[in-house]
Amino acid sequence: MKVLGFESSCDETGVALVEARPGHTPSLLADALHSQVAMHEAYGGVVPELASRDHIRRVLPLARQVLAQAGCSLAEVDVVAYTRGPGLAGALLVGAGVAVALGAALGKPTLGIHHLEGHLLSPFLAPDAPEFPFIALLVSGGHTQLMQVDAVGSYTLLGETIDDAAGEAFDKSAKLLGLGYPGGPALARLAAQGDPKAFALPRPLLHSGNLDFSFAGLKTAVMTAHRKLGEAPSPRQIADLAASTQAAIVDVLVTKTLRALKDSGTRRVVVAGGVGANLQLRAALDAGAARLGARVHYPPLHLCTDNGAMIALAAALRLQHGLADLRQDGAFDVRPRWPLADIS
Repeated sequence: MKVLGFESSCDETGVALVEARPGHTPSLLADALHSQVAMHEAYGGVVPELASRDHIRRVLPLARQVLAQAGCSLAEVDVVAYTRGPGLAGALLVGAGVAVALGAALGKPTLGIHHLEGHLLSPFLAPDAPEFPFIALLVSGGHTQLMQVDAVGSYTLLGETIDDAAGEAFDKSAKLLGLGYPGGPALARLAAQGDPKAFALPRPLLHSGNLDFSFAGLKTAVMTAHRKLGEAPSPRQIADLAASTQAAIVDVLVTKTLRALKDSGTRRVVVAGGVGANLQLRAALDAGAARLGARVHYPPLHLCTDNGAMIALAAALRLQHGLADLRQDGAFDVRPRWPLADIS
């Protein structure tokens, strides 16, 4: 069975083709991705209307590219999947509309997928795929959550951010330091040149006794520290503040994840979402998990950000486990706000 997946929840247009065979983990046949970073850079963040218009321009050429790369015709596609939510409403409507129209034209069923479930299951595309059950750290620009994952469709929320997500803390701190957009990767690159102990920044909720997160206070502390440096801080001072900021975020993420791992009794951790590409986070989590006799699994590095492969994969896994609510009536909706706990 071949599943064609579309992702258009924010500022990346992704299309991918996945093949599912009985008794095997679905395999990725081809994928293509267009990032809108260069377009939004001039505005310092994502402009929803521009994002939607760019998805319209990119989605069909990317679909043709994927099918050509896989050596597959449209007639060979069995199911068309798309991101139903959460995300920007206009952007979601582009992917959903194209996917459902394509399904209707081909006489094939369609399946709406939860964006975070795609991230959650994306490590199954890696050569070293995890096994159930595991603890999952979903960490991206808009989401920071810890989940207990017992099977496809079986997710228990253990903790989440009560304000800013970790990715927002990276991006907003980078903006305060004048590092431009996208801020997270820029801050991480600069942090490699700085001293992570140079500034005593807070670790919010580190000893709260629960698994929730909070990063808004850290952003404020970064702003205060930056102001104290005066009008013309040196490049070294900015690098030290970047390194200290990254260390604070990573420390909180790792501490909470390892606590969830201990409490669960499992021996596997999955990290998914754009912040999962952060090398300092990976190194710290790997070391901490190893001390507990556990392993950490990641999606392939190029699939950490939003992409069509994770949507096609999630659809294929749902089909394999009998959890797919397929539609073939041409109707669809999108859910810009859609808690992961609402799916089954």
